[in-house]
Amino acid sequence: MDLAAMMAGALGVELKVVVMPLKELVPAVKSGKVDVAISNLTATLERNKEVAFSQPYLVSGKCLITKEKDMAAQQNAKAIDGKNVSVAVLIGSTSEDYATMLMKNSDIIGVDSDAKGIELVKSGKVDAMLSEYPVCMAAVGNNPDAGFVAAFSRLTYEPISIAMPGNDPLFMNWTQNFIDRLKATGTIEGLLQKWLGKPKL
Repeated sequence: MDLAAMMAGALGVELKVVVMPLKELVPAVKSGKVDVAISNLTATLERNKEVAFSQPYLVSGKCLITKEKDMAAQQNAKAIDGKNVSVAVLIGSTSEDYATMLMKNSDIIGVDSDAKGIELVKSGKVDAMLSEYPVCMAAVGNNPDAGFVAAFSRLTYEPISIAMPGNDPLFMNWTQNFIDRLKATGTIEGLLQKWLGKPKL
């Protein structure tokens, strides 16, 4: 939200926030329903066929949120794959793709928000949630008494970027320069510290 507000301020326009499910973000940008999508969105090659992406403002990887230390200690998806394992994933996300491909024996539970997935883990209804690094950091930091442990892996490359229409080269260039400046001044790092802190993973 802070990044979106800074972007609107630098452009001199009013920020209007539209909340929608992840799977609707790329179609909304492509159709012009929204101008940009800033929502922990990975710039995948498949999505890049539909919309343009800025350079990453954060490079992430897969992260597992669980209350089971043995599960968190495993080094890859195959090590925790099993018929008695249930994993929540955000519908339409790269985590869903990853889990479907590499955890064929597990029960993959689709959720329409990160909050719902985190609550399922918290209540013990699923064993874990597979998501991105920022989501894991926020889940651990915001639920200090939940008994969460999180395992972070860079087995996947997740460039978190701003999605925008591909028909405006000037705006795409402006957005690249905007992110360059935020990185160079330490603003991006400051936002990460503000919202995610440094919970132990």
